[in-house]
Amino acid sequence: MKTLRDAYIVAATRTPIGKSHKGCFRQTRPDDLLAHALRAALVQVPSLDPAAIEDVICGCAIPEAQQGLNVARVGAVLAGLPKSVGGITVNRFCASGLSAVQMAADRIRVGEADVMIAAGVESMSMVPMMGNTPSLNPRIFANLGNVEDYGIAYGMGLTAEKVAQQWKVSRQAQDEFALQSHQRAIRAQQAGEFRDEITPVEVEERSFDPETGEVRLSRRTVELDEGPRADTSLEALAKLKPVFATPWRADRTATGLGSVTAGNSSQTSDGAGALILASEAAIQRFGLKPLARFVAYASRGVPPHIMGIGPIEAIPAALKAAGLKQDDLDWIELNEAFAAQSLAVMNQLGLDPAKVNPMGGAIALGHPLGATGAIRSATVVHALRRHDLRYGMVTMCVGMGQGAAGIFERV
Repeated sequence: MKTLRDAYIVAATRTPIGKSHKGCFRQTRPDDLLAHALRAALVQVPSLDPAAIEDVICGCAIPEAQQGLNVARVGAVLAGLPKSVGGITVNRFCASGLSAVQMAADRIRVGEADVMIAAGVESMSMVPMMGNTPSLNPRIFANLGNVEDYGIAYGMGLTAEKVAQQWKVSRQAQDEFALQSHQRAIRAQQAGEFRDEITPVEVEERSFDPETGEVRLSRRTVELDEGPRADTSLEALAKLKPVFATPWRADRTATGLGSVTAGNSSQTSDGAGALILASEAAIQRFGLKPLARFVAYASRGVPPHIMGIGPIEAIPAALKAAGLKQDDLDWIELNEAFAAQSLAVMNQLGLDPAKVNPMGGAIALGHPLGATGAIRSATVVHALRRHDLRYGMVTMCVGMGQGAAGIFERV
């Protein structure tokens, strides 16, 4: 029987996160973003021979169009990695990037590889959230009397409404949580807290001059996430109308819904992240410095129509696998898909609010779907070292009813 080996993170970085459709990466291809993140990760380990890398595992939630054709392999080639380095794209929707880290770690832990790259990428500017031609199986709607069957077709916003209703999360609580996310993100940016994890990206932008008929090219360097807003206030958030459900029926009876707004939901975004993982043998061979150890991972399914509660099931499972208690966690990156589901998870599990998203979350920073798990893994790895903490977790809900959680230990 083989003894499991430890898998260590020796490099972790990410691009800034841009607003979809109108932000800094709206004209930047996702495979180029991925290649940039891969190259940046390699820069952190100059003594590593790239030929020693076994594979690139990249998470992507909608792997088609500009991020199709196995974007992991495309990104590896564009990044200039040796052609001997493979590439595979994986999809667990919002947990794709975290699943990539878990899969890369597992290859090392079972002795099948010594060096792996885990990554995530998503351009919500170029590829729609449900893809270009979504087509649901009609059998999903065969039993409309049972939401457990057709809930898989719910839009994400409606699942958040259902969670808010079932877990009694008020509109005011959601808006207060959203405001806190922005305030924490702004403070973190001003304090330079993201400096270790972000690799700046130079972007080329094209604009058309209607008077001359010329296409003008300009370049600028993006160093920070675009989402955090210093001008956000509770009053401004309270004025936003619900976008996924109405509070009133046609007969003016209350629906019990209508509390989820654009302001207390995650931002659609573009971005990429990459981590390099290595065995102890590879660390010694190449003189690498381990940043963190990948400890444990768990994923669990939940009813699709309340998909936001996924972490309620995944977090205890990951802790059990790690042999840890919840109080052992020093830093928790809980993806803020919606304030409603974040609060439901925190309240149900009794998570310490001070440990959850100390630098803000997806409501302020953005949520580039399949990239988020890799991006937030980079956040945790660097935050644990910067603040001299031991255990950190990345966790999120997943579309169509799942939850995932991964645990890291500073070394």
